[in-house]
Amino acid sequence: MERILHDLRLSETITPFGVGAVVDVLGESLIAPDTSWWDRKSAPEISCDRLLARLGPGGVLRQPPSHSGRATKDTAHLLYWRFPAWRFCEQCTTLSKTTGTYKGRWNNKCKCGGALVPMRYVAVCQKGSHIQDIPWFTWAHRGHDAGVTETVRFCRAYKELKFVRSSQHGEGLSSLRVHCNGCKRSRPLSDLVSKESLHRDNIRCTATQPWEEPKPDHACDHRLVAVQRGATGNYIADRLSALDIPEERPQSEQNADRIRGHELFARIVDDNGGPKAEMLAEMIADDLGVTPEDVLTIATAGDDPGDTPLLDLKDGEWAAFLKKLDGGRDHGVDDFVVDGWKMPADTTWPPALADRLVGVGQVRRVREVRALRGFRRHDAEADLIPAHLGTDRKRLPIYPAVQLFGEGIFLRFDENRISDWENLPEVRSRADILVQRRKASQWAHRLDAPEPRFIALHTIAHLLIRRLAFASGYASAALQERIYANSDRPDHTAGILIYTAAGDVQGTLGGLVRLGAPDKLFPLLLAALNDADVCSNDPVCIESDHQGSSSLNLSACHGCALVSETSCETSNRLLDRQLVLGGGNVPGFLDTVLDEVRRGAIV
Repeated sequence: MERILHDLRLSETITPFGVGAVVDVLGESLIAPDTSWWDRKSAPEISCDRLLARLGPGGVLRQPPSHSGRATKDTAHLLYWRFPAWRFCEQCTTLSKTTGTYKGRWNNKCKCGGALVPMRYVAVCQKGSHIQDIPWFTWAHRGHDAGVTETVRFCRAYKELKFVRSSQHGEGLSSLRVHCNGCKRSRPLSDLVSKESLHRDNIRCTATQPWEEPKPDHACDHRLVAVQRGATGNYIADRLSALDIPEERPQSEQNADRIRGHELFARIVDDNGGPKAEMLAEMIADDLGVTPEDVLTIATAGDDPGDTPLLDLKDGEWAAFLKKLDGGRDHGVDDFVVDGWKMPADTTWPPALADRLVGVGQVRRVREVRALRGFRRHDAEADLIPAHLGTDRKRLPIYPAVQLFGEGIFLRFDENRISDWENLPEVRSRADILVQRRKASQWAHRLDAPEPRFIALHTIAHLLIRRLAFASGYASAALQERIYANSDRPDHTAGILIYTAAGDVQGTLGGLVRLGAPDKLFPLLLAALNDADVCSNDPVCIESDHQGSSSLNLSACHGCALVSETSCETSNRLLDRQLVLGGGNVPGFLDTVLDEVRRGAIV
């Protein structure tokens, strides 16, 4: 086969063109095989222990081969397979898997000289995440057209298949037909996309990916569905990212170690909730400065906390950021440099903002590592296909990964203030709308729990991203968010990180981190809140509670709060301006800030 040389951005090899994804290149359709096909020598290893620990035991992070300059035949590269294999000729309309030749070399042309075009439809397993070619010859000779004789079943004219368009049969898919010149059998593509069409034609899932060999002993009972090869649902990447920081242990874990190490703790465990447990817990609490409830919780906790990898990663990041905020100016030279400052007592900021925003970190340098765990097809509830499908147990599985260096701004909000606010009945009732919709959705459980603090801080992050795009020199799509907002874990979190990262060793140029200085951050925050106070779609937007995909946004639209989906952890979902600035009977977390400014409280 004639080699195709084509460059992709390094980050695109993770998503959207990572392992298992269909890629259109120079008129041809290709698919990326799993990492067992990679040349390990040309894929450098990436170090990020805290991310690798969450991906699973026994693995290695490797960056896809990259190069600078013009690609040649000796350049390190990734392997891609042709998919779908069935193509039709633009000139003679012949439909087949055959590849043409020219001067003894394979090429993508028909014998008549016309270019071969990949068929637009492929078959995807509804739950098994498999994908395969549609057997067009078999499909064309099945169905129930009137006047078709039984001899059609025994047609052997394999080279007489055509993909034609006939206006006599109407428009759309009815006019596109697969026609056999041998037996004159003709079938429109409209038969292909109807519900259960492939199942009725007895076309079954092969339980493989296009680059895998058939597995006779691995049957798949899920049904196939015909979809366009470029459909978004054909590839749902499952990736995980982590900031490469000197991870600190959360305070709750340190307290837990102290409690377990107390001489009376074993007696509480032995009592197993008996009458002595409470008395002993009070004694331990007095000695260590914790609460008796904490002691009893540790004593009765199971071995499996049920943490998700992302939340587990954020726990360590949150603890590391808190330590940096207490450290002031950071003179470090590693990949995690943060200048921390707290709100001064004599600040001229509005009291409603100064009481809630208690710490800011100017992240001068941070390293982010993104890895691909695997992918799903057709349905977010389908089986996860790992990025590495090799069977050689002597080799560690490879997770495709890229490393990026950047800068950012970290904001920490007061835990007591946000706890008091989110416990208000009106606030919880508003957030409960999204809680119920998340439960009703088949896929939304993968999103963060929409508790009030998460929705409010998530929306504030979006408002800041939109404003920072004007002042930082970075496009909105270049900025990323990381939300730390959870009250169900031992260490409550309430903060946001807005950062930008580039796949270059030198990282970025400081256009974002300088805006974290006190004299610049205050005007930016006020401008962001003022932008959101009135939306161009008001009053429809502010009064709405059904916006976005699956109605997972409340008062938030493209005119006020939405950003690029690549910038958002939840793809522009779980947003609400009312929980930030108030509206109706709902008090917002920062609803009095603009009022104080407008009343002249700020000099």
